[in-house]
Amino acid sequence: MFVFGSSLVDNGNNNFLPNSIATADYSPYGADFPLGPSGRFTNGKNVIDVLGEKLRLPNYIPPFNDPSTNGSEILHGVNFASGGSGILDVTGAPAGVTSLNQQIRDFESDTLPDFELHLGEKSTEIIMSEFLFVVGSGGNDYSLNYFRSNNTNITLEDFTANLTATLSLQLKRLYDLGARKFVLMAINPNGCSPSATVRSPTRDCVEILDRASQMFNSNLKKLVDDIRPRLRGSNLVFVNTYKIIEDILRFPIIRGFTDAKSACCEVGVTGILCKRGGLICPNRREYVFFDGLHPTEAVNCVIGSKAFVSFLRDEVYPFNVKRLSEI
Repeated sequence: MFVFGSSLVDNGNNNFLPNSIATADYSPYGADFPLGPSGRFTNGKNVIDVLGEKLRLPNYIPPFNDPSTNGSEILHGVNFASGGSGILDVTGAPAGVTSLNQQIRDFESDTLPDFELHLGEKSTEIIMSEFLFVVGSGGNDYSLNYFRSNNTNITLEDFTANLTATLSLQLKRLYDLGARKFVLMAINPNGCSPSATVRSPTRDCVEILDRASQMFNSNLKKLVDDIRPRLRGSNLVFVNTYKIIEDILRFPIIRGFTDAKSACCEVGVTGILCKRGGLICPNRREYVFFDGLHPTEAVNCVIGSKAFVSFLRDEVYPFNVKRLSEI
């Protein structure tokens, strides 16, 4: 499994970026993770860890930026994701993070040659087609770019169309580098996150943020059908994390959650990340959000499980990750 994207799928890459301010390498992050605070933006496992377990991978996927990620360490996959990054290069740039384009360049210039060194060029080509290429990006392009820039020259529809077109080119680039099995993660209902609802007097979801997510997700699902004929021999799965989380938020008690509005950890001044060394809730399995934006391990387990085995096409489209892995 090769992983590209932002904080929802970052396994610790930002820990090794000297100028990054988007890090989760401190307590209370990792409170329930065997390795402690590892740079995952949650209390325990993220979605990638859950998928890795379902696929029976022997170890956690290592972060690309860790100097020890080389040699035999890379043979089951590498995680390139960077918290705070986006599909567009400008997104998150002030935070010193790695854009999706740069993540793909890192895969091309470092990881592929490393594979060829171990396996030879022909074997590498064959093996790449067996890997899952997970891409989870786009949310920050709205929250840290479009909605922050006060850019009135471009409509939300046009911005979303540009974002989708850019992602389509990035997927084509990965295809040209050997990718054949793609898992595309939707944007979550970020308008319902504690960092968004805290600004609303009624604590309701912020409609414009959720509308942006829905618009992007609709385009992303359509992209699965549009791009497959152009990428011969490819298979793409769209995982509708928006729908999965929305269902939890709508009926939390039925799904074992008692708090669907608050952050489990004490958040810092940004309203998003946990305060360094801050307090956390004792009943973390019952919270939907760990910090102001990111889900708890409990929610990540629901997403990972549904991505892997769900037969509902409004959760996974056109089929689940298990079937994709067996093709």
